[in-house]
Amino acid sequence: MATLEVRGLHVTVEGKEILKGIDLTIPTGEVHAVMGPNGSGKSTLALTIMGHPRYKVTAGSVAYDGTDLLALPVDQRAKAGMFLAFQYPIAIPGVSVASFLRTALNARRQTDGQKNDIPIPQFRKLLAEKTKLLEVDDAFLTRSVNEGFSGGEKKRLEMLQMHMFQPRFALLDETDSGLDIDALQTVAMGIEALRSPEVGILLITHYERILRYVHPDYVHVLIDGRIVRTGGRELAAELENKGYDFVREELYAGKV
Repeated sequence: MATLEVRGLHVTVEGKEILKGIDLTIPTGEVHAVMGPNGSGKSTLALTIMGHPRYKVTAGSVAYDGTDLLALPVDQRAKAGMFLAFQYPIAIPGVSVASFLRTALNARRQTDGQKNDIPIPQFRKLLAEKTKLLEVDDAFLTRSVNEGFSGGEKKRLEMLQMHMFQPRFALLDETDSGLDIDALQTVAMGIEALRSPEVGILLITHYERILRYVHPDYVHVLIDGRIVRTGGRELAAELENKGYDFVREELYAGKV
């Protein structure tokens, strides 16, 4: 078992404090959902863990299996087993999905600058297994990365990347954003298919609806840069029924 442990994390963006002391522990084998309104700091948390240079850590720590994650460059975090699914994936014209996946997989396999490329037959076998699992058509693999993709297709590619890279920790930043019900179910199936004792998942979302298909071990409510409440699946249902105002009211009344 490995553990992703966030302690007292404070983060600023362009001089403005966004995260104001986050404490969060995610062992492999568990799914943790983080919910909160717009501007609460959810995406900031994921991007900081992954090492986006725009986000400045002013206090606190992020440890990955006992290693100081904040001391590692972005590529080393990825090679160590971290994966981030973006809220808004970018297009890469002229680069096919298959070529992108093989290049990225080979980059993750490098050790001390030494190549350890996956053999082409092994790559094709792995890709065939994952496309079958995620119900991805072969024609999808020849298209340019995210160019002309629908929202659902972009998220399907994120799920395919996640399964190809086989991370130890997956950070999913509002991967359900803007999806219709069919695409939502496909994404949820991809998340559930990754669940294992060797993988930890941090699922960031606005809405309870994806949690009808992905069953988290814990739900955390993030408001104004702080985790103010933690519970089980029932907390997500309560948020859906009451909105975030009831948590704010409890918080300001000193009940949280």
